[in-house]
Amino acid sequence: AEGAGWDLPPDLDRGLYGADPDTVLDVVRGLDESCACAVVVGHNPTMEIVAQLLDDGEGDDAATRDMASGFPTSAVAVFVVEGSWAELTTARLTGFHVGRG
Repeated sequence: AEGAGWDLPPDLDRGLYGADPDTVLDVVRGLDESCACAVVVGHNPTMEIVAQLLDDGEGDDAATRDMASGFPTSAVAVFVVEGSWAELTTARLTGFHVGRG
């Protein structure tokens, strides 16, 4: 939070460390509806599978192609979620970036 310049304390869920994709999605679905943005950090292959499951196929074409070519360490997939967290099944991919060269 400090590195991003956010002025709120992070809510860390240590259960995500070894979680499978269904558990990660359950944690996201359990977010309070007042939460406008969530950052989920985890390990592969779980994060890659979660991103693939969430992608509704209606998002940014370049991001979709980049994500389909691999989800290496330090990759970030950005999604827009329409509706409530509790009812999340898919989301629109709006960005994909790999932070290392």
